[in-house]
Amino acid sequence: MFRSIRTCSALALFALVLVACGGGSKNEEESSGETQAACSRSALTGAPDLPKGWPNLNEVTYTLQEEQGPTTVVEGYFEGTLQAAHDDFKRELETAGFTILFDEIEEDDSEVSWKGMGRSGQVGLREECGSDDKIFVHVTNRPA
Repeated sequence: MFRSIRTCSALALFALVLVACGGGSKNEEESSGETQAACSRSALTGAPDLPKGWPNLNEVTYTLQEEQGPTTVVEGYFEGTLQAAHDDFKRELETAGFTILFDEIEEDDSEVSWKGMGRSGQVGLREECGSDDKIFVHVTNRPA
């Protein structure tokens, strides 16, 4: 009897691992398609809904904006390297009076978390536009 309980538990754990692994692949495919769309769309016709005083970086083209509850998500691309995008966003946000809560740069992505003007969020940067000199930009903007 204990042997069958152990066997059933092992099978249940194995099934759970398979389900967890299978879900990630689909999300990665969807994310990749959304990233490519943000990297290739035309620029927004109006200014994105970002906090007052948000820095205007000439290298950034915003191509998509959507509301997700109280959070506004703005996406687009940065023309330049990942290091330049990270450094520019961090420097310009600080210069504009935003507080940098956290920042990190890795081999193919970067995050700059910020707070200011009654808002908070993160600038996510990823090398997923299919070019070494075009970086995917994902900005979250929510009430602080």
